[in-house]
Parts: sequence; C-alpha cells; structure tokens
Amino acid sequence: MTQVAELPLPATPRFPETRLVASVCFAHFVSHYYILLLAPLLIFVREDYGVSYTELGLAITAFHVVSTVLQTPVGFLVDRWNARYLLVAGLLVGAGAFAVAGLVNSFWVFVAMFAVAGLGNTVYHPADYALLGRHVPVERAGRIFSYHTFAGMLGNAAAPATLVYLHVVMGWRNAFLCAAALGVVAAIVVFLTPEPPAPARPAVKKSDQPAQASAQGWQLLLSAPILANLLFFILLSMSAGGLYNFLVATLGALHGTSIAVANTALTGLLTMSAVGVLVGGMLTGFTARYGLITSCGLLCTGAVCVLVGLIDFPALILIGLMSSVGFFVGITMPSRDMIVRAVTPHGAYGQVFGFVSTGFHLAGIVSPIIFGQLLDHGYPRAIFFFMAFCTLLSIATVTYSTTRKPAS
Repeated sequence: MTQVAELPLPATPRFPETRLVASVCFAHFVSHYYILLLAPLLIFVREDYGVSYTELGLAITAFHVVSTVLQTPVGFLVDRWNARYLLVAGLLVGAGAFAVAGLVNSFWVFVAMFAVAGLGNTVYHPADYALLGRHVPVERAGRIFSYHTFAGMLGNAAAPATLVYLHVVMGWRNAFLCAAALGVVAAIVVFLTPEPPAPARPAVKKSDQPAQASAQGWQLLLSAPILANLLFFILLSMSAGGLYNFLVATLGALHGTSIAVANTALTGLLTMSAVGVLVGGMLTGFTARYGLITSCGLLCTGAVCVLVGLIDFPALILIGLMSSVGFFVGITMPSRDMIVRAVTPHGAYGQVFGFVSTGFHLAGIVSPIIFGQLLDHGYPRAIFFFMAFCTLLSIATVTYSTTRKPAS
C-alpha cells in the first residue's frame, strides 16, 4: 500500500474538456449549416412560392438584421446565466423555426421563420466563446479556437451538397425538416455534456493582465480596443465575403474566366481556408505574437487580391493564388480570436464576443450591396482593390487593439 501511495499521480484527464469542446464545435457546425440553408435551395423555394429573388432575399435580410440587433444583448445574458443551457435554447429555436418554414405553406411565414432563426443564431458565438473561454486553459485556447472555427467551415462545406441531395430525394421542405432534426440532435448533445471544472488561473496584478480589467457592460464594449476588434471583424468579413460570394462572378466579368476554372479556384480557396485555420491554431501554441501572425496573413491576402485584380493569370496559377488567399485568411482566424480574448475580462466573454462578432452580420448586410453595385456598373477590378483596401485597414485595427488596454 505504501508503494502504491508513493507512485506519481497521473496527469489530470482532459476527457471532460474534450467532450465539452466537441459538443461546442458540433453546435458551431450546425450554426454555419443553418446560415447556408437557403442558398443551395434558393431556386427551388422561389419556384414553389412564385416570388422574385429580391422578395426571397427578405428572408436572408431578416435573419441577419435580427442577429445584428440582438446578438450583443444575448451576450450579456450568456455572461449572467448558464451559457450551455442558452446554447441549447438557441439550437432548439433555430431548429423549430426551420421546421415551421418547411411545414407551413406560406411565404410570409417562411420569411418570419428566418427572423426567428436569426434569434436562435444570436446565441452561438457568445455562448460558444464563453464556454471555451471559461473551461480551456490559455495555453490551449488558440488551438481550441481553431477547431471551433474549422467546425463552422465544415458546416459551410457540408450544406450545399447534402441539401441538394435531400431536395432531389424528398424535396426542399423535407430538406428543411432534416436540417431541423440536426439542430435537435446537437441540442441534445450539448445538454447532455457536463461542464468540466474551470482551470486554475494564476494570480496576477491588475496592471500586468489587461484581461482582468474591471470594466463591464457597455463601458467595456465601447472601449477603444473592443471597438477596434468590432471594426476588424467587419473589415475581415467584407474581404472574406467578397471572396466567398462574388469570386466566380468577378473573375468572369474581369478576366473572362470560365465558370469551371473560377469554381475550382473558389473550391481551392475554401479548402485552404480550413487548412489555414488549423495551422493558425498550431501557431498560437508557439508564439503569443498574435498581432504579427494576423498582420502577415492579411498583408499576403491583400497583395494577392491586387495581383489578381491587375493580371489575367493562367488557370493553374490563378487557382494556386486563390488557394493561397484562403490559407492566409484562415491562418489569421485563431489569432484573431486570441486578440479578442486578450482584451476581454474573465466573465465577460459572452458580451464581448457577442458584440464583436456582430461584425459578421453587419458585413453580410452591407457587402452584397457594395459588391453588387460594383459589378452592375462594370467595375469588377475595383472589387479586388476594395478587398485589398479592407485588409490594410484590418491591419491598422489589429495594431491598435494589440497596443491598447480595455477600459477599467
């Protein structure tokens, strides 16, 4: 017995943490799957209801407007209530909304349900980052954030093919019901996943640790570093949104690139974005110079955008360049999250990440208007230059936010 007592104790198991991370990543997968739910089925829904694309676009607009307006208030709730239970509620609200949209044969109910789904969407980023921020040690946070982002990208990648297949097999309404069932499964998984104990945090002086600042509420959100991060999310989402949504049309209008080559370039961009996220997560384990990583990725992204805007490259070189852009964008994302984490007081992850990630939705509302106008008026080259300009402004916001402390 004495010998057994003297054996070294095993390291604390990470299974509870891994289980929580996996469930949060699953929820993030579902959230991105839901964001792209309508896109691959757009033409079929339009034909069924006999409406215009503009009218059908009201559903997407309603989703983003509700998410933009309510995500920050929900972030406050996440920090005050149980983040895991709120994540379950968000999954069920989204699933219920899409189930009703598939079952009820009314266009305006369809639009209203996308607004309700936008309400469910407000929970994901605040609750996800609150759970990961509270239960993952800082030395593993960057890598875990990369897994979280990667899971969302998988949701984007899985949606088009699976939804079109489901439509072919059973129609778009049943495809919506299957998507709703996926959300219910994710809600059950999250509900049944217990939260592990929070990791021990070393005692530090307030002056040595900006993340321990006492500023709370709107005073914190309106502090300079947080506003800089909000602007960064908007600018990065403008650039990425232009690449993801308008690359094929822009290359065709500018260089006469064939749809096959342009789509191959887009596929390479999306694939390498996911690879870049995982590499970026590993980099955060080797260095805490998150601003440098992000700035280098953004600078390379902007440079390639300018080159593609100026030069009509051969197909293979074009595909390689756009794939490199995806990698550069992806590599910035884990460091982006770590920059936000560094200026966030413990216990305020929900409100801060909820606030800054509204930049995704603001960009989703504004960028289609900008890029659509540029294409309609015959300025496709300006789209690449505009995206490069956004990356340069993003570098400025990163430099500012990493050299400032939050309000105290």
